[in-house]
Amino acid sequence: MRLLNKVALITGAGSGIGRASAILFSGEGAKVSIVDIDSKGGQETVESIRVNGGEAIFIEADITKARDAERMVNTTVESFGKLDILFNNAGISLLPTPTEELQEELWDRVMGVNAKGIFLGCKYVIPVMKRQGSGVIINTGSASGVRPRPGTCAYCASKGAAIVLTKALAIELAPSGIRVNCINPVATETPMAAWLATSEANKRVIETIPLGRFAKPREIALAALYLASDESAMVTGISLDVDGGRSI
Repeated sequence: MRLLNKVALITGAGSGIGRASAILFSGEGAKVSIVDIDSKGGQETVESIRVNGGEAIFIEADITKARDAERMVNTTVESFGKLDILFNNAGISLLPTPTEELQEELWDRVMGVNAKGIFLGCKYVIPVMKRQGSGVIINTGSASGVRPRPGTCAYCASKGAAIVLTKALAIELAPSGIRVNCINPVATETPMAAWLATSEANKRVIETIPLGRFAKPREIALAALYLASDESAMVTGISLDVDGGRSI
């Protein structure tokens, strides 16, 4: 088991990539804190883990709020005694919108979840990991943060911020034994990608992916597992594209 005796906190774990990662991490021996703003989805993930003999708790939280970010970290440590892995996975997307038509409130929301949410999670987990002398932080970026597309300026900017924040943190935290990496998924079969349900939207996106299909949540989770495990002990500051070749 690659995560035996480890404790992981995964945001956005009520569905999609977060849920797949939580179930996979648990199967590899980790105790998992499931964090999501959606209590129903979060509880369902917990039950999926417990029914297979794993240990998990659910913490309802809005990662854009400092008090919630601090509480999710503290609750995890209080429940499991430590915190080895933080997977800042929660994110939101938006429909393609011309920049001149994009509302300020939507820009703020996308940047808040996709960039500020990562910052706050890191802010409150870093002291815990420094005391432990080790830790792993994984952030979810996007292929769109590497290869932007028209009409998605807020989303691309937020994911670009996630990528550069990862690199900055990796340099800052390496002396403390904390590794920080980022995963850049291509469009993935999750509820967040529901806007791709129309055949025309599907066709447009798939045409940009050399492997010719969307990613599956478990495929992204497997990349996260590698970065969370000791198999990547010499890996920090990378931006790992899991995108079917889209960024080429």
